[in-house]
Amino acid sequence: MIEKALTSADVEFVTTLHGDEPVAFHVLLQPRGEQADRLLRAIDDVALGELDDAVREGETPEGEEARSMGERALEVSLKALRTTGDTAEGRLVEDHPLNALRKLVEEVHADEVIVLTDPHYVEEFFHRDWASRARHKVGVPVLKLFSHSKA
Repeated sequence: MIEKALTSADVEFVTTLHGDEPVAFHVLLQPRGEQADRLLRAIDDVALGELDDAVREGETPEGEEARSMGERALEVSLKALRTTGDTAEGRLVEDHPLNALRKLVEEVHADEVIVLTDPHYVEEFFHRDWASRARHKVGVPVLKLFSHSKA
């Protein structure tokens, strides 16, 4: 589960987690504009010392524009994963991300879930971030990773 396009560092990290074992990735991406309200995102930006980003949270695309950007980010991520020799397929999340994640885990009989996001301090503090909530919902191990750099 991701929230933006994977960077090359992210791809290298997740594709080497299991050594030479073949891996199939099933990627869910929820466009950022659909995830949380602007206030929480701005607070996270301030906590990270990214004041310029906090000021620009009101400019975050939402609706169809966010969906279009999400589709491009998903395609870039899937291509990058496939170039490593692994299989990868994915979809955008339209509704609640954790319900979509639980459904996908059941469909593909996933062995584990990797949640790769930027830090979200407010949500993490209250254990309301995706990884914390997924641990109670999906029935498989959940690995929480932070993106290596901005995409």
